[in-house]
Amino acid sequence: EDAVEAGSVQLDTLPAGNIHVAIDESTLDEPISVTLKRDASAVVSKFLHVLVPRKNRLLLRDWDLWGPLVLTVFLALMLRSSAQEGQKTEVFSGVFFIIWMGSVVVTLNTQLLGGTLSFFQSVCVLGYCILPLVLACMFLKIVPSNMIFRFIIVGIGLAWAIVASYGFVGASSPGSRKALIVYPIVLFYIVLAWLVLND
Repeated sequence: EDAVEAGSVQLDTLPAGNIHVAIDESTLDEPISVTLKRDASAVVSKFLHVLVPRKNRLLLRDWDLWGPLVLTVFLALMLRSSAQEGQKTEVFSGVFFIIWMGSVVVTLNTQLLGGTLSFFQSVCVLGYCILPLVLACMFLKIVPSNMIFRFIIVGIGLAWAIVASYGFVGASSPGSRKALIVYPIVLFYIVLAWLVLND
């Protein structure tokens, strides 16, 4: 009847089904190409969840930071390409810093106000939901436009990013504090939209 301990976890308290699942889903012996293909498929699936917002907790359950990292680097490179020669490095690092530090600050605010998302789930959602703004920036790089047209396209991207993130973050926030949680998220995306608009 003695409990067998692994670190601080007692093995006799774990459901047997979970142990078998963990063993069956081990990926230590699989080829790297299989791992990369599975991760890429998961990232694409999460992009689709942002493009077509719907009630699905996949983005929260299987969080990752690959998609946010790719989007951050891509947006930073696009904004860097149109910066003045002596400011390219500052623009790239500035965009990178704003996105990641902004995500961290908004995430901490969410947790302090009683949100049920974990730290990395929240950062994952905020990072993936910049996709509409990245697409708006890419579109404006390709299509010549005046300021009014740019404002419309960036406005659509901003609204899309806010709606997509609200579907995930808002659903896991206390009703009485939902506005306090969503407000910094809106500000976060407004700052990114302003960077895209003034590119």
